[in-house]
Amino acid sequence: MKTAETGAEKIDPITLEVIRNALASTADEMALIVMRSAYSPVVRDIMDYSTALCDAQGRVIAQGLTLPIQLCSFPRIMGFVRERYGSTLKQGDVLIANDPYGSGGQHLPDVYILKPIFVDDRLAGFAATVAHHTDLGGIVPGSVAIYATEIQQEGLRLPLLKLYEAGEPAESVFRIIEANTRAPVEVLGDIRAQIAACNVAEEGLRSLMARYGPAMLDRYIDALHDHAEAMMRDVIRALPNGIYRATDYIDGVGENPVPLPIVATVTIADDTIDIDFTGTADQVAASINCPISLPESAAFCAIRCLSQQDIPNCEGYLRPITVRAPEGCLVNPRYPAACGARGVVGYRVFDAIMQALAQVVPERAIGGSEGGPYLLAGGGVHEGKPFVLNEMVVGTWGARSGKDGIEGISNPAANLSNQPIEMVETDMPVEVLRYGLVPDSGGAGEFRGGLAFVREFRFLSDARFTLRGDRRDHPPFGIEGGGTGAPSAHLFIQRDGTQRHLPTMPMESFNARRGDIFRLTGAGGGGYGDALKREPWRVADDLHEGKVTLAGAERDYGVIFAADGATVDLPATQQARAARMGERT
Repeated sequence: MKTAETGAEKIDPITLEVIRNALASTADEMALIVMRSAYSPVVRDIMDYSTALCDAQGRVIAQGLTLPIQLCSFPRIMGFVRERYGSTLKQGDVLIANDPYGSGGQHLPDVYILKPIFVDDRLAGFAATVAHHTDLGGIVPGSVAIYATEIQQEGLRLPLLKLYEAGEPAESVFRIIEANTRAPVEVLGDIRAQIAACNVAEEGLRSLMARYGPAMLDRYIDALHDHAEAMMRDVIRALPNGIYRATDYIDGVGENPVPLPIVATVTIADDTIDIDFTGTADQVAASINCPISLPESAAFCAIRCLSQQDIPNCEGYLRPITVRAPEGCLVNPRYPAACGARGVVGYRVFDAIMQALAQVVPERAIGGSEGGPYLLAGGGVHEGKPFVLNEMVVGTWGARSGKDGIEGISNPAANLSNQPIEMVETDMPVEVLRYGLVPDSGGAGEFRGGLAFVREFRFLSDARFTLRGDRRDHPPFGIEGGGTGAPSAHLFIQRDGTQRHLPTMPMESFNARRGDIFRLTGAGGGGYGDALKREPWRVADDLHEGKVTLAGAERDYGVIFAADGATVDLPATQQARAARMGERT
C-alpha cells in the first residue's frame, strides 16, 4: 500500500480520505440541520448561512456545501476566539458574535454561533456556523439600509461573548437580542437552529476521536491541511508567472451614482498567488463598505475555481494565497463605516479577479454574472401584526468556455436559493405577479450568457422598503470577445399607474401602499467568444425555448430564420455573417 509521510509518521492515503469525507459529511449534516430547523425564510428557504468544523487550533478542517462568500470568514473569527479566550473555554460553552470590526464578522445580520468541542476534558475542535438573520434592529426592517453612514445605525452589534457558559444559557444576552429585533421569534429560532447544528458536529467529531484516538486524528488533520496545500500549489504552478490586473465597477449609490472601482492585481509567482486591491475606491458614507473577511472569501473562491481537482475544503489550500487591501478602502473599511449592504462589493471582488484570470486562463474563467443577490427588504404592520420581508433574488451566471451561462441558479460565489412563490405569499403580505426569464438579455457570444430574471411583487399591505442591486451602468462583462449582459432595472408602479425607475442602491427608503407594484429585473450574464461563431442550431434552440427572439437572433448572432419563424435559413445566415465579418475588417 502506498503511503505519504508527515514528519516521521506515515499517513495511509485511504484512511486520510475516509477521515476527510467523515469531516465533510459532518459539516454537510450541520447545514441540513440548520435548513430543517430554521424559522425564517432567509435561512430556511434562501439558505443564507454556512457551516464548518475547525480543529483545536481553530483551523477550518471541513466546510458545508453552503456559501463560498462566507466560508473563509471562519479563519478570521477563529483568530479572535483564540486571542480572546485562549485556554479558558469549557465544556458546554457557546459563543456568539456579529461585529465586523471587533470579532471578524461580515455585517450585523450575519450572526456567528461557535461551540468548542471537548473530549475527555481536552479541546478537540470547534463547530462553527453563521447565518443571515431576518432583523437585528437598525433604521430599517431587515437591518440593511444603503443610506446608513455608520455601523451604529445598522442594528445590534454583538462582540464575541458567551451565549452559554458551561451549558447554562446567558439569559441576559437572549433578552438583549429579543429586545433589539423586529422579528424575535424568527431570530431566536434561527439561533437555536445554529446551536442544534453545533451539537450535531460535536457528536460527529467525538465519534471520530473515539474511532481513531486524539493523537492519530490530529496527525491526519495536519496531513489533510498539507495535502490541500500541495494540491493548490500544483494548480498555481501550472499557470504562467506574471502580474494580471483588472478593474470592475460598482455603479455607485443614490440618484446620481459615482462609479466605484474595484481593482484586483493578481500576481502569480511559481506556486503562490498574491491578490492586491490597491487602487480600489475609498470607503464611502453608505452601507456598501465591505469588511475584509468577505473579500478574502471571494478571492479564495475565485482561485479555487481554477482547480479541476477535488481539493479538500480545509484551511490548508489557503496557504499559497495572500490577500491584501489598504485600510480605509471599500474592501477594508475603517470603523465605524456602515457595512450592512456589503455583499454587492464582495461579489464584484470575485468578478474583478475573474477578469484578471481571464487574461491568463480564459478557458477556466467565468463571464460576469448578475452581480450577486438583489435585495428587497421591507416591513410594516399587517392585520395588526408586524412583518419583516427579506427577499433576496439570484439567478444568472456568465458563459464559460464551451458552456452557456446558467440561469435560475445562484451566483458562482454563492449557493443561495430563491424563495418559492408559495412560501413568500404564505408568509408575507405580498403577491408575486410575475417570475421568469427575460429574452435577449444574456450577453451574446459563441456561448451565450445566462438570461436575466424578472420578479414582480404587489404589496398587499402598506410597507416601508429599501433596495440593493447593481450592474445597471456597468453590466456583466464578456470574455474572449463575448458581449455584455443586459443591465438591471428597478421599477416602482404605484396603484394610480405612476411609474418611477428607482436607483440600484438608493440612499433612502420608500413607502409602498397597498396595491403598489415593484418590478425587479436582474442583469444578464456576460457572453464568451465571438457571437458570429455561435452554431445556428444553438440559436434555433434558444428561439424555441423563448430565450432569444427572431429580432435578437438576427441582431446579436446574424442568424436568419425562414418564413416559418422556426427553421434557420442557412444561406441567408452565411451571407449575413460574412457581411458583418467584412464590416469588422
